[in-house]
Amino acid sequence: MLWGGHDSGALELRKRASGALALRGRFPYGKAAVLSDGGRSGRPRKEVMASRAFSYRIDKPEEDIHLLIGHSYDRPLASRSAGTLDIRDADDAVTFEASIAPEMQQVSYVSDFLAAFAAGLIVGLSPGFRIPPERAVADAEKVEEEDPSLGMALIRTIFAALLYEMSFVTRPAYPDTQVEARNWSPTDGGLLLPENPPVRQVLNRWRA
Repeated sequence: MLWGGHDSGALELRKRASGALALRGRFPYGKAAVLSDGGRSGRPRKEVMASRAFSYRIDKPEEDIHLLIGHSYDRPLASRSAGTLDIRDADDAVTFEASIAPEMQQVSYVSDFLAAFAAGLIVGLSPGFRIPPERAVADAEKVEEEDPSLGMALIRTIFAALLYEMSFVTRPAYPDTQVEARNWSPTDGGLLLPENPPVRQVLNRWRA
């Protein structure tokens, strides 16, 4: 399983007069994530999400998107279909605001998450997505060589991806997220995406 993510420097958690918690976060576009340093003999791999890469599903209000803990559909925090997640796309970033009702705050995994967040142990956001098939989007991604003056990495730029969820994680890969990012494994080179939650499948292989 692959992981990517950003630090949660600008993640905000505020209590409303109703007792609900307002949780805000931001996932910036155009920032490179180091997915693998290449080990002893391989090449480093980096990834960049191009501007509005997640726009397709975000711009369709009827498409449900979830806010989860650790990419687990068994630990949801909010969703669009439930009316508790507002997620928006812009040229520079994806932003969201989630509302966690007082009743949800009493659920054990939610209270555990809030305690871990308060302790500074939840430090990033990781999006769960898949790349659309080539018949739908011919140039959804590209892989190219890094500028030799900067290094020897392979850099994958993703121009179009189907976003299904955002998850809070403890070890993000994208350094500039404000609680945002993704799920990767440095060994299998694949991206985890739940096609039929909560079942997960390894999709979206690196292409040379």
